[in-house]
Amino acid sequence: MSVVVVTDSTASLPADLAEEHGIEVVPLQVVIGAQVYDEGAEGATPELVAQALRDFVPVSTSRPSPAVLADVYDRLARAGADEIVSIHLSGEMSGTFESSQLAARQVDVPVHCVDSRQVGVATGFAAVSAAEALRAGASGADAAEAARARAAGASSLFYVDTLEYLRRGGRIGAAAAILGGALSVKPLLCIEDGKVANLERVRTAGRALSRLEDLAVEAAGESPVDVCVAHLASPDRAAALAEKLSARLAGSLEGREVWCAELGAVLGAHVGPGMVAVCVAPR
Repeated sequence: MSVVVVTDSTASLPADLAEEHGIEVVPLQVVIGAQVYDEGAEGATPELVAQALRDFVPVSTSRPSPAVLADVYDRLARAGADEIVSIHLSGEMSGTFESSQLAARQVDVPVHCVDSRQVGVATGFAAVSAAEALRAGASGADAAEAARARAAGASSLFYVDTLEYLRRGGRIGAAAAILGGALSVKPLLCIEDGKVANLERVRTAGRALSRLEDLAVEAAGESPVDVCVAHLASPDRAAALAEKLSARLAGSLEGREVWCAELGAVLGAHVGPGMVAVCVAPR
């Protein structure tokens, strides 16, 4: 039986890793001004979005439609897929999971739809876990459960220079954004039950990044983990954090590298330049 894993572009999987695991990646869209782009190297890039935000050009995002996902599922079925496991970012923050559910009703092949309740590479790690489970002989249903378990165990922590971009996108309330700005705090946030939640507030960017490092080490504990550091237009901060985590978590990483990459355009549109995030995912 052939089972294929599908995810969306917000999962932030490197193209070679997605290809290695046979994972099909469906792009979300970014609207910059009046122009609509698919997220990806040939469309909406992190650099394009970061510059638009700096220039106060309107930026928004949109999910793939049910018809687009149904076409993907149908194409995979025609290519020999007997089942599909479709894993997406939190349904609390995007309609992509809902699109997958609607699309699943339009095709003949069974589709196991998974709401990761996560964002970014935490969703990507879940997709990889599903693919690894399938490679080990799991059924589509069991692979979907492996994805849910991996996502549920992951910690997504992030720092933003300002809460304004999250407010613009409706990911936090206006009152929270105004309070943060008034106090001149640097917010540390997390993903909790599929939504952005306040974690801590500190007074300077340096202290925020140091605290982010400590929180990531706490999240890892003594377990084997995968770790990713992501950023938007903040490569030096991210590289420094990744280097520190590589040293402090060497035993838990068991020889694996800390990924360090720029955040995709869709998520970047909601957090703004200067964002640094860490995902810690127990294996």
